[in-house]
Amino acid sequence: MKTMRSMKGNQSSMTIKLKDNERLDELQRNGYRIIQNPEKFCFGMDAVLLTGFARAAKGERLLDLGTGTGIIPVLMEAKTNIGQLIGLELQEESADMARRSVELNGLSDKISIITGDIKEAGSLFKAASFDCITCNPPYMIGNHGLTNPDEPKAIARHELFCTFEDVARETSVLLKPGGHFYLVHRPFRLAEIMITLSRYKLEPKRLQLVYPYVDKEPNMVLIEAVRGARPRMTVEKPLIVYKEKDVYMPEIREIYGY
Repeated sequence: MKTMRSMKGNQSSMTIKLKDNERLDELQRNGYRIIQNPEKFCFGMDAVLLTGFARAAKGERLLDLGTGTGIIPVLMEAKTNIGQLIGLELQEESADMARRSVELNGLSDKISIITGDIKEAGSLFKAASFDCITCNPPYMIGNHGLTNPDEPKAIARHELFCTFEDVARETSVLLKPGGHFYLVHRPFRLAEIMITLSRYKLEPKRLQLVYPYVDKEPNMVLIEAVRGARPRMTVEKPLIVYKEKDVYMPEIREIYGY
């Protein structure tokens, strides 16, 4: 078991322990690092791109639904002047890594990690108490293609414990009127996503498709919805990930902080 020291603030003397198979990954922002276990689940590009798409004003309060190891709250804190950030995570092992990453980066005064179910989020927090909500939800419907439904990776990728409707319903309860909801998903579910958002009075306002290469089909979609807004959506220019194999486009490098 490895021991790491936290980076700054009042926690400078605190030590953070890495458990078996865990590693520290650099985030290229403010010197922040994050604890992950590649045998369980590691964050992907989708989460990073969501933090480049999402917006938050100074002093606002943000909730990240299904926070995993806390990548979205940590990066949003690095990129914005937001006030308080809360990550909600069902799996205790992931939540524990997230809490230790928050401590390691000296962010315990700004970021809180809570273990809980997205389907019960409306009862865990006060209604209409968040200015922003982010979510990188499970993309795949049901258990198609699963070999072990109990694996952390399966829970993160498949709608085993939480559907997109659960996410939209709880978001509509917790967002303030005029509050912003940011999510990343797969284009093949776009029609369903739009219908569900509208059903819960979360009006889509911005949409951006993400393409792996300029000549390939999009494999991600970034969406901003506003609670109670009037219908009118802006479709932003496509985001292209790679210029060529293993070479990021400048926009992607900027989002990552390279």
